Amino acid sequence: MTRTAFYVLTALADGPRHGYDIVQEAETLSDGQVKLRIGTLYGVLDRLAAEGIIELDREEAHEGRLRKYYRLTEHGEVALGAEARRMASGAQAATRRLAARRAAREARPTRPEGAADTS
Repeated sequence: MTRTAFYVLTALADGPRHGYDIVQEAETLSDGQVKLRIGTLYGVLDRLAAEGIIELDREEAHEGRLRKYYRLTEHGEVALGAEARRMASGAQAATRRLAARRAAREARPTRPEGAADTS
């Protein structure tokens, strides 16, 4: 799952949204790191819909334009949950490795100042 798709699905996790709302919510959720253009968004939405991960919830007229609202499907909820667990697992593995690296560095004996490096 792409980072963009992850944030689009996360934006839809609490209920249906229309395109511009998804763009804004994805940017907020990603702390500004995911900035979707409308054309990119609709490509992602089309792909996710084709995969059965999201579906059209409804269409509403707003200021003379038709707004399409999308929602997660049950399959989408499962896919988003699986991706969130995968990402959390990866983050935990990286955190453990970094902690071990710091601990190993701190456990190394320090050389007295001016001592020669014999390695």
